[in-house]
Amino acid sequence: MSLPEAVGNRIREIRKAKGWTQEQLAEAAGLHYSYIGGVERGDRNISLETLEKITNGLQVPVEQIFQFKEDSAYRRALDEHIAVISSQSADQIESLTKINKEILASFTNAKNILDEF
Repeated sequence: MSLPEAVGNRIREIRKAKGWTQEQLAEAAGLHYSYIGGVERGDRNISLETLEKITNGLQVPVEQIFQFKEDSAYRRALDEHIAVISSQSADQIESLTKINKEILASFTNAKNILDEF
């Protein structure tokens, strides 16, 4: 798979995790929907400026576009989580992070207790 195809796939995965159509992403990024389709298929060799428009439209950091992982179920779940929290303020994200850490610690503690039996 070429880099444009891999980047296009990631953009599609993130867009779908947000529940957006190509038209919605195009509007948020200030691009034409057919151009977004070409990017997602890897037909377009996009500029850094266009990549920035797309990531700003998706409200994700640029580096997320380059996080390629084979486990697509894992990636979809992570993308969905990021999509849910990306529109929140920094304070809200910090609060959500603390809550998630507490929940995960509870899961770990419960697992350890069950493992003792």
